[in-house]
Amino acid sequence: MLSMIWLLIVGAAAGFIATRLLRIESNILVTIIIGMLGALLGGLVLSAILTVIGLAASLIGAVIGALILIALWKAYLGRKIR
Repeated sequence: MLSMIWLLIVGAAAGFIATRLLRIESNILVTIIIGMLGALLGGLVLSAILTVIGLAASLIGAVIGALILIALWKAYLGRKIR
């Protein structure tokens, strides 16, 4: 119940800001609906972007970790890796 109220409040605020930025005159119901749908769409897009960034960061972290382990292996064990 609280999340529905929060969605209405955020939707109203986001819809109000968006309609004012684009200079659209609409009633409060349309403003709330625009804000709620915009929040859903924006959340999906942001989630997708963060997932891709997270996967890229994981790959970069894995490569850096492997480089560090190889450097430690060579420094402390003095062996060549074949």
